[in-house]
Amino acid sequence: MRSHVQTLKFHILSCPILTVGIGSVFERIFAGRWIAGPTLDDAMRRARQLNALGMAAIINYMGEEFREKGEVAEAVAMNLRLIRAIRKAGADASISLKPTQLGLRIGKAFARSNYNRIVGFARKHGVFVWLDAESQDTVDNAISIYLGQAGKGGVGVTLQAYLRRSEADLQRLIRKKAVVRLVKGAYRESARVAFVDRNEITRNYLLLMRQLFAGAREFTIATHDSSLINEALKLNRSYRRRVTYAMLNGIRNGYAAMLAERGNRVALYVPFGPRWIEYSVRRLREESHLLLVLRSLLGG
Repeated sequence: MRSHVQTLKFHILSCPILTVGIGSVFERIFAGRWIAGPTLDDAMRRARQLNALGMAAIINYMGEEFREKGEVAEAVAMNLRLIRAIRKAGADASISLKPTQLGLRIGKAFARSNYNRIVGFARKHGVFVWLDAESQDTVDNAISIYLGQAGKGGVGVTLQAYLRRSEADLQRLIRKKAVVRLVKGAYRESARVAFVDRNEITRNYLLLMRQLFAGAREFTIATHDSSLINEALKLNRSYRRRVTYAMLNGIRNGYAAMLAERGNRVALYVPFGPRWIEYSVRRLREESHLLLVLRSLLGG
């Protein structure tokens, strides 16, 4: 299967439609499956659709690795608009921010100031704020920025199971009573800092998930892996934690809806914004996400 995925990835990424102006075919077949659209209205429309199906939305305004203050200012303004829109609609939705979207590459103090501004505004409007995970060189700063607000509530942070450091990070966050969203992780990292074998990543995810059930009251299990979700459901029959099951919009929507119908709290991660092309291409360059998209296209 791996060799077939690699071959298909080569054909997709070498296709002129991706290198000379991505066209409507790519948008409909790939991007349109998991991205709400370019506008705030698109994101809110998708959130309302999910709410009608008994699911929440985790809304992300796309953009990362910003190195210009103007880009950061635009992203901050859009997230403030998003918070207002969620409050006005009474939607069951949170927002998710990326550290480098907030200006981490410009400076930690700058990113912290932008994060604090958004979080303060979100608290006034009753909207939960996630701080997303990015490459491993951002983790220390991201956790530090998050912990500066964690004690006041209304915020959560994402950990990636493929990073070798995540067990130590998780124990620290559990002691701080943090709200964690556990994902497998998708950035390219060396074997020195990350597990690269899929089975190793799954085993570490299971280890971290069990530690969450043992030590935390509220957290999110973010995976499309049915075996891990089934194990989480089994664990929660004993622990009775406040667990949310999160997935990417457009990947296993039917399965997510089934979990919600059975009384579980479910949230779909909904990206939106004009940067959908760069986001989509980056996702498709990651073998794990390409495999998920292919399975979704086949109904798996």
